[in-house]
Amino acid sequence: MTNETQGETRKLNLFNPFASLFANPRSNEPRTPVSQPISLFHSAPSVFPTDSSALRDAWFNVSGLNFLRDYWVDTCQRSILFLDILRQRGNQYLERCKNPVPHVLTFDAEVILDGRTFERPVNYGLVRILPPKSVTIDPAKRPFIVFDPRAGHGPGIGGMKQDSEIGEILKAGHPCYFVGFLPEAVPGQTIEDVCRAEAIFVKKVIELHPQADRKPTLIGNCQAGWQVAMMSALNPDLPGPLLLAGAPLSYWAGVHGRNPLRYLGGLLGGTWMTALSGDLGKGIFDGAALVANFESMNPANTYWKKAYNVYSRVDTEAPRFLDFESWWGNPITLNAQEMQFIADQLFVGNRLSCGELLTSDGIRVDLRNIRSPIIVFCSFGDDITPPQQALDWILDLYSETEAIAESGQTIVYSLHKDIGHLGIFVSGKVATKEHGEFTNAMDLIDLLPPGLYEAIITDVGADTANPELVEGRYLLTLQPRTLDDISALGCNDLQDERRFATASRISDINQGLYRTFLSPIVRALATQESAEWLRQMHPNRLRFRLFSDNNVLLRPVESLAKQVRKDRRPVSANNPFVILEKEVSEGVVSTLETYGRWREIAQENVFLNLYGSPILQTLVGLGADRQTSPRQLGRSITREAIASAKRATLEAQFDEGGEIEAFVRAALYIRQPIRSVDERALTALKEVRKLLPKTPLTFPDFKEIVRNQYGILGLNETRAIAALPKLLPGSREERADLFDAIHHFALMGGDIPEEAQKRLFEIKTIIGNMPESANAPQRTNLNLNQNDQKQQDQASA
Repeated sequence: MTNETQGETRKLNLFNPFASLFANPRSNEPRTPVSQPISLFHSAPSVFPTDSSALRDAWFNVSGLNFLRDYWVDTCQRSILFLDILRQRGNQYLERCKNPVPHVLTFDAEVILDGRTFERPVNYGLVRILPPKSVTIDPAKRPFIVFDPRAGHGPGIGGMKQDSEIGEILKAGHPCYFVGFLPEAVPGQTIEDVCRAEAIFVKKVIELHPQADRKPTLIGNCQAGWQVAMMSALNPDLPGPLLLAGAPLSYWAGVHGRNPLRYLGGLLGGTWMTALSGDLGKGIFDGAALVANFESMNPANTYWKKAYNVYSRVDTEAPRFLDFESWWGNPITLNAQEMQFIADQLFVGNRLSCGELLTSDGIRVDLRNIRSPIIVFCSFGDDITPPQQALDWILDLYSETEAIAESGQTIVYSLHKDIGHLGIFVSGKVATKEHGEFTNAMDLIDLLPPGLYEAIITDVGADTANPELVEGRYLLTLQPRTLDDISALGCNDLQDERRFATASRISDINQGLYRTFLSPIVRALATQESAEWLRQMHPNRLRFRLFSDNNVLLRPVESLAKQVRKDRRPVSANNPFVILEKEVSEGVVSTLETYGRWREIAQENVFLNLYGSPILQTLVGLGADRQTSPRQLGRSITREAIASAKRATLEAQFDEGGEIEAFVRAALYIRQPIRSVDERALTALKEVRKLLPKTPLTFPDFKEIVRNQYGILGLNETRAIAALPKLLPGSREERADLFDAIHHFALMGGDIPEEAQKRLFEIKTIIGNMPESANAPQRTNLNLNQNDQKQQDQASA
């Protein structure tokens, strides 16, 4: 067998696939190894002479050993290349440990504020994302701020790719800012301090964009989602819309047979082990423990699929693997006090979703205080933050759908079918579709009347009416929803609530026992040196150091890998041994997945039976009345008084307003039977604005008009339409332009149902029958087209 390269012939040693790796650098011939390997056919040299390559190949082909030979060579080469990839990952980790700010942002940025300089310092900072040269930013557009999750990994995940949340924001021409963090927390830093710092960041962005009349949109990924929500609840008038991507707000929520992570706190006896970890870490909690927690949820991926995917595609998978590991394999630390707050108040206590969380100065953190729209983006494929944990806080706060509107809150949720947790804010496809649509439709969402909506994103097709009003390839439609729709996704019943409440109380008891008896001993024995040693010995750090150039045993791997790449001989995909390898791999995956499912079933059964015990519930003080919910938000007299005052204000505004108010009231009235609204409405508004008075009108002013007119129609629809003539202009020509605007907006989505047609004709009649005021310019009739006449005939019939 020969290998032709630029006219040169080189003999290959069939029985030692590594022979070419030890070639003499001064000769083109392979160098003889120190220890000559034993040839399988050493006793029959006449059968396989060294220069009879054709005969050898023929014998191998006839005997079928060529498949084994090719597979053996490929396996050896893949093994060396795989080790080299692990070595590169370890070196990458060591380099990032030396970097004071080891982020994974692919965009350039400039520092605006450093949280370490604040009165209450934190390890967070605000940076401005610098757009690529090909992108133009409009400073008058709404700014966006992306908040990075601090859940054990390093910063930058929201801008790790060009097709990302940040990438889509820049493409749309919006100013973009990023809030990230350093690997180590500032001593004494608390979650409350971080919320204060985030409020300062938002205020600074508002100051930097005085020409923008829209408040910044805040994007909170995962852990950053609930933190942004807390900050917004404490500063309700500060931010614009909130986009919470994969953010858990209701930690007890889930469905039986799935979502096992919510049981973990109860199975560990509460949060006393979090306190133990903090004491052993000398006041520092290792984020590597959180990463290990995530990995334990999917043993098949953690222990086999992830590594085998790289091994089986070793020639192409290295860049993607190393890129992801630069974020995933870069654990950070938190203050023990921060982690204890998260575990006590959120993971086990679940106090945020029902308004039981208090700040250090006694202020209640009530998510109902948030004035701006809240967009919740979650996925059925997310096993870390399932839809129930992302949405059931709505059920915790509101007992009926109407209460959402009465509270003045706008909530929009979007459900992805199958994307995983990280894909929600990492996937390029999700970024270009969902995040791109949210960015383009943010003004429309901000204008929505209070209520509960679902955002549905579909492709723009041939049957899409007025496609010129749609920006891009997708159409975002907002459909009104009720609390029943949220409940239909799966939620806890009363008995589940009592189980989790019991686990929370057991956690408080165990933590009290630990703090009283064990914590003083552990703190006395722990030292800074022992704490650092424990962090470095954590498997999620140790494995990177072992597979790096720090390990002398791996130093030859780099040169071996270079030689392999020069003479790479990948095996054919239809090789029987490759097929067998994949089948074995699938068997390993199936075994690990089965183990994972049985483990989850066992965990759920233990939790449900242990904490569902009436005796245990009685012992922790929940009482024998099993029909009483352990958590009751109760009525807020202050909130009801505010709502009552708002209704009284609206009562006095039935007859007040001008053409803009008339347009909004009529448009809302006509489209009320249609219920849904899509992004074409925003484009249509921009077009009909030319038909309305040119009086200066800011976005907040128009938003207030929309909300007021929606509230007036909700109080008394008949009275509101009867009062419409008092809002109309005096001249027939101005009224004709007004009806043109109403008509154009009403039909922006294509044909409308019969009830909406009747309402359109009713509005046309009201406007057309208005008497002409003195000295007003004349216009013979309203601008009617054939479609108007058709609708008029149908309505008359």
